[in-house]
Amino acid sequence: MSSKRDNNNRNKWIALINIPLQMGIIIFLFSWFGGWLDDEYSNIKNTNRIIFTLLGVFIALYNVIRQVNQLNK
Repeated sequence: MSSKRDNNNRNKWIALINIPLQMGIIIFLFSWFGGWLDDEYSNIKNTNRIIFTLLGVFIALYNVIRQVNQLNK
């Protein structure tokens, strides 16, 4: 029984350690895509990068909240 509990705790730690990596990848990809759009359509004010970076942050935060709630079940 103790071994099963230790294994479950280990799996939770692995999931928690992966969350910042997932957040970074999501935010980076959205920011890169926004920058690509700005370069492709010659947007000087970088509004696409700003919009897509903020969208990536919100999606990453939603993903974190969803994963933490799932871990607590």
